[in-house]
Amino acid sequence: MKLVSFIIPCYRSAGTITSVVEEINRSMELLPEYRHEIVLVNDCSPDDTFAVIEALAYGDKRITAVDLAKNFGQHAAIMAGLSHCSGDYVVCLDDDGQTPADEVGKLLSKLEEGYDVVYASYGHHKQHSFFRNFGSWLNGKMTEIMLGKPRELSLTSYFAAQRFIIDEMLRYEHCFPYVMGLVLRSTKNICNVPVNHRQRQEGRSGYNLSKLLNLWMNGFTSFSIKPLRLATYMGCLTAFAGFIYAVIIVIRYFTIHLAPQGWSSTTALLLILGGVILLVLGLVGEYVGRIFMCVNASPQYVERKVVKNGQEE
Repeated sequence: MKLVSFIIPCYRSAGTITSVVEEINRSMELLPEYRHEIVLVNDCSPDDTFAVIEALAYGDKRITAVDLAKNFGQHAAIMAGLSHCSGDYVVCLDDDGQTPADEVGKLLSKLEEGYDVVYASYGHHKQHSFFRNFGSWLNGKMTEIMLGKPRELSLTSYFAAQRFIIDEMLRYEHCFPYVMGLVLRSTKNICNVPVNHRQRQEGRSGYNLSKLLNLWMNGFTSFSIKPLRLATYMGCLTAFAGFIYAVIIVIRYFTIHLAPQGWSSTTALLLILGGVILLVLGLVGEYVGRIFMCVNASPQYVERKVVKNGQEE
């Protein structure tokens, strides 16, 4: 009998996580060919989330509760959960009830067919705000360009993966995890299954503009050097344009004795070149800064407390 591990990063979900866990248990009762465990990771939520998941863990040995020492972000929380699971199949979903746990059978059936990773897709029925949907669309475009994601593939927070994919993901120990990037660099044998996307039960998304920008930059720089290549191409193009412009000025001066007057064109060129230089320097600095933090062994996450098998570890 195969074991299915459910990984749920939790943030401000004291009022919703219990119903999500109950739905998982009910759903798995309808799939008797599987056993299951649940790993709940509190990403230093300011409410009583950990107290709730800790009580769940003490009351059910199938549940593991992990409390992180500070807010490391959703992707780091997922990595923390993956380190505590042992399932043949691993399913990641949200803590707010929007991802339908009762449709997990669709994902598992695709894994049984031989796919390595299966992502839920919501079509045009995604129940997020316009701001969140736009951020997801932008992130999808970024993964297409930088990580080679197929255009028709939809990547969401609700997915299931084979054990060997999880083991490969756990080999990444640096402080900037990006789950989608780790999946895409491990396999191309990925598919989508359509599921319903529900309205949020309560509260609002923990993703604000700052977190979305950080997530986008993380995916932008963590698993690809294409931005550096793009900066090189921009520098070459700008230098070539400047060379052609200089040749034109010399030719005009010796043929019709006319040279550009005033400072407007010079100022415009300086602003363009200065902007390109600062952009490239910032991009290089981002890479160097990440290398510096990885060399200094900045932690991917820090666990304050773990409750597993009904007792504190």
